[in-house]
Amino acid sequence: MAKIFKHRTDVAFFDHKDFKTLQRYVNQYGQIETRKKTGLKEHEQRRLSIAIKRARHLALMPFVANN
Repeated sequence: MAKIFKHRTDVAFFDHKDFKTLQRYVNQYGQIETRKKTGLKEHEQRRLSIAIKRARHLALMPFVANN
């Protein structure tokens, strides 16, 4: 399994309003990618998942993909 991002991400803070950046970390089925694929540290992955969940609740991102 290869990482999606080869280098450490430039994002210092995951903002729930920046859904364009958050979409990079969601797969085609609408699931949040794992740490192995994203290459983030534990606390960064937790902040990412919280930001994605907040964006979903504000209807900026879908809960599931439209297949």
